[in-house]
Amino acid sequence: MAALKQTQSVENKHKLSNTLRNWLPILHSSLSDLGEAMSPFIDGNPVVEVTSGFEESFEKFIPKKIISSSVSNSRTEQIEALTIANRSLYDVLDEQIEAPLFPTPLSQKIASFVVANLDENGYYEGESEAFCAKENIDILEFEKIRLRFAHVEPVGIAAKNLAESFLFQLDSSDIKDNAYSLAIKVIKDIENIYAYSDEENFAEVMRVLGTFKNPPAIEYQEESSHVVPDLMIFFNDDDSIEVKLNDAYYPIINIDTNYGVEHEYVAQKIKEAKSLVDALDMRKATLYKVGLMIVEYQYGFFTGGAIMPLTLKTLADEFGHNPSTISRAIANKYIACNRGVFAMKEFFTTAIDEDVSNAAIKEFVVNLVKQENRKKPLSDMKLLEMIQDKFKVQMVRRTIAKYRKQLNIAGSSERKKLYHLH
Repeated sequence: MAALKQTQSVENKHKLSNTLRNWLPILHSSLSDLGEAMSPFIDGNPVVEVTSGFEESFEKFIPKKIISSSVSNSRTEQIEALTIANRSLYDVLDEQIEAPLFPTPLSQKIASFVVANLDENGYYEGESEAFCAKENIDILEFEKIRLRFAHVEPVGIAAKNLAESFLFQLDSSDIKDNAYSLAIKVIKDIENIYAYSDEENFAEVMRVLGTFKNPPAIEYQEESSHVVPDLMIFFNDDDSIEVKLNDAYYPIINIDTNYGVEHEYVAQKIKEAKSLVDALDMRKATLYKVGLMIVEYQYGFFTGGAIMPLTLKTLADEFGHNPSTISRAIANKYIACNRGVFAMKEFFTTAIDEDVSNAAIKEFVVNLVKQENRKKPLSDMKLLEMIQDKFKVQMVRRTIAKYRKQLNIAGSSERKKLYHLH
């Protein structure tokens, strides 16, 4: 009897490991690429037949609450805003996290962390020191590996700022040799670019800079509104909020358990097919739970407020998973709600303190700059004073400068020149 129990335990463990092995790539995939992610588990399996969810019209699956309150201008645009995307930036980058650039488990771990901490423009904004301390990695080794992104497509991605992104792109450009050193000087002093206009090779430098991507993820931003959301969050008539899986777009897996031939090979293929179904169900359950927790932590956002502090670690602790698994869960995933379509990643922000998120600070900075005196733009120090007064938090000027650059807002002196030109 004991031997029988042990055998059953091993079989159950084997089944679970198969499901988990299938689950991770399926979890990471966007909804529009889910069929492709499942292909390796389906190809060559004679007992499986898959029907694509994309054969149905998407319009009839959009809750009217989302359609009626969408920010788009027309019904056609509202529906188009929730349609199929091309490969996402994360898909493109994930394929490159391997040899020769990232040949070791350590380099791949660091590269994955970098990718998971890119902002909407493609700049790296992760907390490197905290990550290195937790993983016992030397910060210099971390930076050495991050800088390998200079050789990753799209070139310029994972830089910390515009200047570094341009330096990444410079190495891949067709700039003439005699202009290269001037280009480096110009890029490092990008805010004073026209101070170099009398230099001999300035025209060549400007020609090359004009070909660079700014921001580095710009080609993917244009596609960001054309996505299929995994979740839809909306208010019912009784003001209750509902989280709905977009399961109508999931591939449907049909398993022929009465296959005409009884053979060990067929039995194995049926077992593999069932593990795939389990993995798909795990994906749905995981994302639905993520949706519920986003509503719980970000309820104020769905009623018109700002995004509050929420870290991947918070969700990971709730799930009992590693933060990297939660990072996979939210990568390439979108939520449609009454305020539009948002990447799940946008609901996770770094907290300044337990009541204030960096998203709220950034929104405040944008509004301040919009309303500033154009003859006397606000300096970073002045912005810092106003933020500390408004939010009652302690920060440093370089953090404000970092946020301003992430928002593509020029420094005060550069803004004054731009205002004068306008």
